[in-house]
Amino acid sequence: MKCIVLIIDGMGGGIGVQLIGRLKELADKDLEIIALGTNAVATERMVKAGAHRGATGENAIRVSASLGDFILGPIGIVIMNSLMGEITPVIAEAILKAPGDRILLPLQQEHFFLAGLEPLPLAKMTDKAIEIFKERRSRIPLNGH
Repeated sequence: MKCIVLIIDGMGGGIGVQLIGRLKELADKDLEIIALGTNAVATERMVKAGAHRGATGENAIRVSASLGDFILGPIGIVIMNSLMGEITPVIAEAILKAPGDRILLPLQQEHFFLAGLEPLPLAKMTDKAIEIFKERRSRIPLNGH
């Protein structure tokens, strides 16, 4: 059964690009990667990195959030006004209400702080996110999208 993974990112899409690169390394033919960017630059970069398709903007994210078995991205995607204001309340709510598992990278933002987490290089956070994805994927039934 096809596993749909939504990668959501904004600004320059660099985190999404890294996540997509790591997912592509899995060489899993049953994996469909959908890039959802808060802006066209982020979406374009994620599609170039290997996402199967992509869409841009608040409405695209709102509509598509329910399609994924997994949602991966920086923690800011669930905090309104983060990513320099690119995450609207509609986007944050859609991601939080989505039925898929969310695997979020704990990147600090200017207006909130994550207490108790040691800062890690982005590459290590990405490695951990992919480990969690592989473990969760093997344990839970897919929602059949």
